[in-house]
Amino acid sequence: MKVKHQGKENSKKEENVEFPRHLQHINMHAAGIDVGSRSHFVAVPEKPDEECVREFNSFTCDLNKLADWLEENGIETVVMESTGVYWIPLFELLESRGFEVKLVNARHVKNVPGRKTDVLDCQWLQQLHTYGLLEGAFRPPEQICALRSYLRQRSTMVRYAASHIQHMQKALNQMNVMLHIVVNDITGVTGMKIIRAILQGERDPHVLASFRDRRCKEKEATIAKALEGNYRAEHMFSLKQAVEMFDVYQEKIAQCDREIEDALNQFGGKIDIENKPLPPQPKKHRPSRNEPKFDLRSHLYRITGVDLTRIDGITAYGALTIISEIGVDMSPWKTEKQFASWLGLCPGNKVSGGKRISGKSKPTANRAASALRLAAQGLYNSHSALGAFLRRQKARLGAPKAITATAHKLARLVYTLLQQGTEYVDAGQDYYEEQYRQRVIYNLKRRSKQMGFFLIDKETGAIA
Repeated sequence: MKVKHQGKENSKKEENVEFPRHLQHINMHAAGIDVGSRSHFVAVPEKPDEECVREFNSFTCDLNKLADWLEENGIETVVMESTGVYWIPLFELLESRGFEVKLVNARHVKNVPGRKTDVLDCQWLQQLHTYGLLEGAFRPPEQICALRSYLRQRSTMVRYAASHIQHMQKALNQMNVMLHIVVNDITGVTGMKIIRAILQGERDPHVLASFRDRRCKEKEATIAKALEGNYRAEHMFSLKQAVEMFDVYQEKIAQCDREIEDALNQFGGKIDIENKPLPPQPKKHRPSRNEPKFDLRSHLYRITGVDLTRIDGITAYGALTIISEIGVDMSPWKTEKQFASWLGLCPGNKVSGGKRISGKSKPTANRAASALRLAAQGLYNSHSALGAFLRRQKARLGAPKAITATAHKLARLVYTLLQQGTEYVDAGQDYYEEQYRQRVIYNLKRRSKQMGFFLIDKETGAIA
């Protein structure tokens, strides 16, 4: 780059100045967009006698005009902030028009004083992107995005259904019908038979108790005592509406399951199940009531080429949640450490003046990380190596940090299986305990040697 310098003696010279690499223009045809709910501000490289910033409304026709204007200015790459959900239509439209679109975290660029207006904000994004100083957020392929949308919608329906279960229990408590005491789940087989019989007009507690399922732990006489209540009309009305809304959301969840199964059928397979069938599940897992009813494990095995459910703590539905957030291609992350850091499962590294300030992991709303934490939490009673690791870390660090540490280990295992296509084999609790014992003995030997002592084997009397 040639820069003209004017000296004090009015002598004009041209010098070739080499700027540092981080100050060189990398993306010459870059644009920045400040996303809003009503309109978007777009900045392109400055040109003489032409406006470099324009405002476009958020209507679809205006978004097409925005894309046309970017093409007229020769824009190749676009950067925008992740503002709510308003960025999604614009992102998808620009991506379909052939632009390279990057979504950046607003927290990475907000701490710059004096750039708080929409016009300055989009210009600042464009300038940073020109120098290549912005990293785009991870966004999975289109097929994974569709699957993720179905999974998130299903989670929303499950959450709404759970609120109506609470309404059912509240109405029963107001009538002093203590059904929740004698059954573990009022939406189970016994509970729903009794509730529907009550709504149909049955009031005899012994007749209601006869709907008890044979797997119920409480005896019929105990259930009959719990069903003596004051069936007031207003409380019955509340119970009826709660049951009706619960049934509606159950139907919506079933519709989501059908869409999820159709979406999984459209994925290409990495393995032929007929030639290489799915091995039997090594651990006994009691499926949750909220899990899909179709054979989810076979779909995941065909799509990924590995059986993630062999990892202790990870169920088929948990594996589906993880895959719907990260996909099956691990190339966006160079190593398993980078993958765990992206999930927010790594310890913090805040250091100032040579002193470590905090080792707390960064806050994150990543759903894959939440699924891994939930899987780690279910390992307390596991006789696997991961279960032994969780219990030892809990005794040393406490439950929250132990769960995060175990989730970090699970994340690295998931990355390795998906990246290399290997099969997971649990070493077992005894193997982990023996490894820990050997580490303790090694540290004791090293420490005793430093202090001028030595260890003696109690059984043999030999110096260790």
